[in-house]
Amino acid sequence: MLFPVSGVKTYIFVPPLVALFVSFFTSMGGVSGAFLLLPFQMSALKYISPSVSATNFVFNIVAIPSGVYRYIKEGRMAWPLTWVVILGTLPGVFIGYFLRINYLPDPRAFKLFVGIVLLYIGFRLLYEMTSKIDAGMIKIKALEDKFRHRASEMMKKESSRLAAGLPKDAVVKTISVGIKRIEYEFWGERFSFSTMGMFALSLVVGIIGGTYGIGGGAIIAPFCVAVFQLPVYTVAGAALMGTFLTSIAGVTFYSIMPNSSGLSTSPDWLLGFLFGAGGFVGVYLGARFQKFMPQRFIKLMLGIIIVSLALGYISQFFM
Repeated sequence: MLFPVSGVKTYIFVPPLVALFVSFFTSMGGVSGAFLLLPFQMSALKYISPSVSATNFVFNIVAIPSGVYRYIKEGRMAWPLTWVVILGTLPGVFIGYFLRINYLPDPRAFKLFVGIVLLYIGFRLLYEMTSKIDAGMIKIKALEDKFRHRASEMMKKESSRLAAGLPKDAVVKTISVGIKRIEYEFWGERFSFSTMGMFALSLVVGIIGGTYGIGGGAIIAPFCVAVFQLPVYTVAGAALMGTFLTSIAGVTFYSIMPNSSGLSTSPDWLLGFLFGAGGFVGVYLGARFQKFMPQRFIKLMLGIIIVSLALGYISQFFM
């Protein structure tokens, strides 16, 4: 099938199948999968114009709501964290749009920068898999031990009761919200983070996401886990919600904002929708099954994926 807007020619079932597979695993860590679909479009489908970023945003818009619904329904949406992420990413994506169109039509240099950032995050996640866990990770470790104990109990019960997942008290409860710090409780443990620090991170993530159409979840989710030391069970929903709203803003900017470069920036809506349809199912299943996956496994998976992507970005700069 030929997609006239992008010029991509592929079988109609390829985009949704690829998106379903990718988003199922990445959504467990609060990542829609767009950061992997962008290289797939550019390398496998030969879709290299700036409008590929906007098409990636379309994928996010279609795919993410199913996962967000699951996190809200199960009480695992950390709303104060979510709103800080949204307030930071929205102005960032506006800046990112202008960087992409006016200063980075050739993304090699910016990919190098993104690769270095992702390489640090990926190695940080993998480092935490070792026995050298600092004092700040004690609560995360306790939460993981509690999860394993709960998972062991669940395995002894009938499969019909497996859908209960985490117990009823494993929900996010806001303790305090302030300009300096935000604190919340999850499953008997309290976690807090710097409000301005998270806002600054979200702004940077919004710029990167606006430039490449990745939404930003690939960066902000592991950063929240590795640097702010928040449990991935509470970060995933906030990262997905932030990516969803960022993507709406991104599609708007790429579709209606004028540019003087003469390059095509409007998304390929059909291609983006097909990717999104597969992602919709994958994100929903990923959000549903996340509670059955140990945080250690999720972090290892994200770390390997992110390091691999980072090395790919960096190597492209020197090729």
